[in-house]
Parts: sequence; structure tokens; C-alpha cells
Amino acid sequence: MPPTPGDDAFLAALQQHKAILYKVANAYCSRREDRGDLIQDIIVALWQAWPRFDRGAAFAGWMQRIAINVAISFYRGESRRIRDALPIEEFGMDLAAADRVLDSEGDDLRALHQLIAQLDELDRALILLYLEGHAQEEIAALVGLSTTNVATRINRIKHKLQRAYAAAEDSV
Repeated sequence: MPPTPGDDAFLAALQQHKAILYKVANAYCSRREDRGDLIQDIIVALWQAWPRFDRGAAFAGWMQRIAINVAISFYRGESRRIRDALPIEEFGMDLAAADRVLDSEGDDLRALHQLIAQLDELDRALILLYLEGHAQEEIAALVGLSTTNVATRINRIKHKLQRAYAAAEDSV
């Protein structure tokens, strides 16, 4: 069911942080239709978890954690099932905005997104959180790894992306 007028806080927070939805969807889905489905699944998961949200916590971090978990499940195909769908527009989301984010990027950033899309789901989540500016401790808490493991993996991912980018540049 869509939020009721009494749920203005949820809708306001969702609207304020909708860029997180677009970034996660763009990182995990190459097809526009899949991005729309993923954003819808994330909104549903956020809505279902909203009653348990600690109003003293940061909404963006809570939203990011749920979005990444849903994206990983979506990527694995676990969340694809027949269900009653809510139009994404009811939540004030503009699917075309996710496309505009991709269209407005420069060639280097677009190439980076393509390289990130080739990573496995955990590495993709780690680098996405890193690029969003989250501290390694926060990333560790979000994905359930130790801070040391997160630091090591991010360093390896950065080197892997640098090598892949250099190889792509050499082939042009």
C-alpha cells in the first residue's frame, strides 16, 4: 500500500535521498527496465522497514544499507517474483532521472561505471560505498566485514579498476 498522508516523514526523507536509489540502480543494472524494478524493490523494502527505523539514526546510511542489500538480492535474481506492483511515480521517483545521471557523466566516469558493473556484487557494493564517501568503519558495519578486510578489498578493487581502465585505454 502506498504511504498515507501521515507518512510525510518517510516520503520527505525518500525524496531528499533519492540520489542513493539512482546510484545503486545504475551500479547494479544496465537495462532501464531493471533499474526501475530495482528502485521499486528498494522502495518497498524501505517502506516495510520504516516502522523499525530508529528516528535518531541517519536516514541516508539506513537507506544505503537496505538499498545495497536489495540490489545484491536483485542481482542474484532472488527478488524476481510476481507481486502486486506499486507505480514508482507514487513515491515521487523519476526513472528518467536515473538515465539523466548516466547521460550527464563524462566519458571517463561512464567508463568507470562500466568497469564497476563488471565487479562481483560485494566488490561493487564496497566500491560504491567508498565512492559515496563512507568511512571504512561504516562500510564494514554496512556489509558485515571487518574494517581491515574492507580496507584491503577496497585497495585491491581500486588497483583492479586502474588496470582495467589502463587496458581499455591501450586498446583504443
